[in-house]
Amino acid sequence: MFKKILIANRGEIALRIQRACREMGIKAVVVYSEADREAKYVKLADEAVCIGPPASNLSYLNMPAIIAAAEVTDAEAIHPGYGFLSENADFAERVERSGFAFIGPTPESIRTMGDKVAAKQAMIKAGVPCVPGSEGALPDDSKEIIRQARALGYPVIIKAAGGGGGRGMRVVHTEAALVNAVATTRTEAGAAFGNPAVYMEKFLENPRHVEIQILADTFKNAVWLGERDCSMQRRHQKIMEEAPAPGIPRRVIEKIGDRCAAACKKMGYRGAGTFEFLYENGEFYFIEMNTRVQVEHPVTELVTGIDIVQMQIRVAAGEKLPFTQRSIQVRGHALECRINAEDPYKFTPSPGRITLWHPPGGPGVRVDSHAYTNYHVPPQYDSMIGKIIVHGDTREQALARMRTALSETVIEGIQTNVALHRELLADAKVIAGGTSIHYLEGWLAQHRR
Repeated sequence: MFKKILIANRGEIALRIQRACREMGIKAVVVYSEADREAKYVKLADEAVCIGPPASNLSYLNMPAIIAAAEVTDAEAIHPGYGFLSENADFAERVERSGFAFIGPTPESIRTMGDKVAAKQAMIKAGVPCVPGSEGALPDDSKEIIRQARALGYPVIIKAAGGGGGRGMRVVHTEAALVNAVATTRTEAGAAFGNPAVYMEKFLENPRHVEIQILADTFKNAVWLGERDCSMQRRHQKIMEEAPAPGIPRRVIEKIGDRCAAACKKMGYRGAGTFEFLYENGEFYFIEMNTRVQVEHPVTELVTGIDIVQMQIRVAAGEKLPFTQRSIQVRGHALECRINAEDPYKFTPSPGRITLWHPPGGPGVRVDSHAYTNYHVPPQYDSMIGKIIVHGDTREQALARMRTALSETVIEGIQTNVALHRELLADAKVIAGGTSIHYLEGWLAQHRR
């Protein structure tokens, strides 16, 4: 087992990884930008190294600075968290070339699954169902693009091959708009991801977003840890997640979960990963795979009792998974609300000083956050300042516990989306469960302030 791990991230995930290390008796080194000097995880770390000014490209995306920090602190492994460099195959390669263990998949796996076209082709080979669409990247020939769209039927969605996080997508409803939409998405993809390749898929009108969490080791063992419903989202950004997904038959979930685990064995995948699907009319359609720990991993941890971050570390250290598929049981129900420093209805960021921070507590309540009273939320990064996660024996109990937790939450000095979560959890359709990925956008249009 590693004696010392460097955490190449910030915010709540840096604190989450630090806690996992502490529980395992591993020393944790954190890197931080000048904007994060006062962060909780910096104060709690065994060692902390400043790697640059606030701008991400000069700090958390600065590969040489992160590797140099690992060298000077004698760390043995680097955990990338989520976001930033977590799905950057070049970073994983540089980490391993520099003599450190990368706590994540191989650079090859990251590269394959990071290119959405290559990922889709790998999934088709592995027998995982995909959204009907173009075979590979779209050609330059506009007549052929039109032919493919006609074969699929409108509406279609144009996606960047190198995209992610909900960016690089454009829905097209008519043939007249198609060629221009492809050209625009190509330009945007080249600028944002350094890869202008785009592909086309049938646009599903009213799907849910359901994902399968997997863990795999270097001995060709792979298991899936149940599913999560992440349909409550705005502009492809999730704000609430739950496990298990309400109203989907277990045999349907088990069939897709087993296929995901089999695909991981076939790919020689290692570590944690998430297969993301659209689910409509009883069918699952693969959209992408995230080759890292997810923001919403705690809901899976609460229903399975498995510490996903510790498992990432154990697999990277060369250990075998300590359980088989048969021994994994999903117990009860878990919900997560992402707490963002933003206007709850206009979504404009609200950085600044938190003058009062009072997180909730009580049975079945977990709060993952690096915030505290007098903490200054920097304007340079993502607006998420924490997550409230609850667990109950039933979905009804989990909903009641989340309502109680939100009613106890007090954050002053900045705006947050706590009020939005409180309203959503009083909504009849949300209480019933099974809403589509478009539900929140429609709800917001009706409740516009």
